[in-house]
Amino acid sequence: MSCIAILSVNHQLAPVSVREKVAFAPNGLPAALTQLNKVKGIEACAILSTCNRSEIYAIIDSDNGKETLSNYLANVHNIDRVEINPYLVYFEEDDALQHICYVATGLDSLVLGEPQILGQLKDAYHAAKEVGTLNKLLEKLFQHAFSTAKKVRTDTEIGSSAVSVAYCAVKLSEKIFADLSEQTVMLIGAGEMIELCAQHLNQKSVKKMIVANRTIENAKKIANLYQAKSISLKQFSSVIHEADIIISSTAASVPIIGKGLIESALKLRKHKPIFMLDIAIPRDIEPEVAQLDDVFLYTIDDLQQVIDNNLNNRQKEKALAEEIVVIQNKKFKDWLKKLPNEQVIQTYRENAYKMKGVAVESALKQLKKGNDAATVIQQLADQLTNKLLHAPFNNIKQTDAQQLSQCQGCIPKNKKL
Repeated sequence: MSCIAILSVNHQLAPVSVREKVAFAPNGLPAALTQLNKVKGIEACAILSTCNRSEIYAIIDSDNGKETLSNYLANVHNIDRVEINPYLVYFEEDDALQHICYVATGLDSLVLGEPQILGQLKDAYHAAKEVGTLNKLLEKLFQHAFSTAKKVRTDTEIGSSAVSVAYCAVKLSEKIFADLSEQTVMLIGAGEMIELCAQHLNQKSVKKMIVANRTIENAKKIANLYQAKSISLKQFSSVIHEADIIISSTAASVPIIGKGLIESALKLRKHKPIFMLDIAIPRDIEPEVAQLDDVFLYTIDDLQQVIDNNLNNRQKEKALAEEIVVIQNKKFKDWLKKLPNEQVIQTYRENAYKMKGVAVESALKQLKKGNDAATVIQQLADQLTNKLLHAPFNNIKQTDAQQLSQCQGCIPKNKKL
């Protein structure tokens, strides 16, 4: 029997060094979904990949869903299962339902209640829909998660305090530089996270920002909003020494900033300190950069302390949000119980239309032969009625009194058409 299953590698167990190994690049997602959907037992699937989690959402007809999904994750990334086994978390049915709602509402995020994850989950849904790897149940599951998240946002204050990853990145910068307005900031990438960082930095009166991206047109979109300079990634190595603060979040599959580049930059800066924050998965900055004097290198995992200091207001709303998830999930489970009924109705309807098609085709042949129209119509009606009633009548004859009473509502009153 089919069930809802989720396999997760996330920030709660897996360090960044593990998460980057199982991350899915956006341009590789369609192929990954197509490959997963061909795996035996997989009826539908979607993949979410962010800096904090890689998760597979699936409708699976298998006695061992965890093995199926875990083997796929290891194979698609060409890594040994042994490497990721300690970090795999598997959810089924009610647990899976709760998990996707916790993800959508930000209850499972590194930053409690952060709103970006909902957009990322919607992107995962649309990617699967475009490739054609959703079915009715998985489609309904995602729509349920989205509506639950909307209700939590509407009915609680869990998203009121500014504690996004971007916000915390800026707060961490302030621990190194007391006055951010006097610093030059280089933002590498042009995604939502970089745009949010630019927004927060602008609010701190940072006067000089440089936005670097592979596609300079995308860099310009952010730069123009905040009177910043835009450059391509081919140019950034020649100006990186100007940056006091570097925040990087690209979709590159390998590091774009190496130890040698920063050593050269430090010489040009006469060893004036550089604060570097790598919030990309996989990482944009080689870990060896942290070995250099005058460099303060942090990854997304290092934001936890800053985040913990800014969660008091959201924690108060957490219990209320969890209660909403419970209530909403009960509605989904009620729908799930009725799903077999819908499938029976759909099958019956399809068969009825097939019967109609056969009967109409037979009647048209009789009319072409010149048979009396009234007789043909009467025969058509009798034939179709008998075929449609045959199976229900047989079932009614075999039904006990209690079951029969439940079917009374299925019998229509004698009404005129």
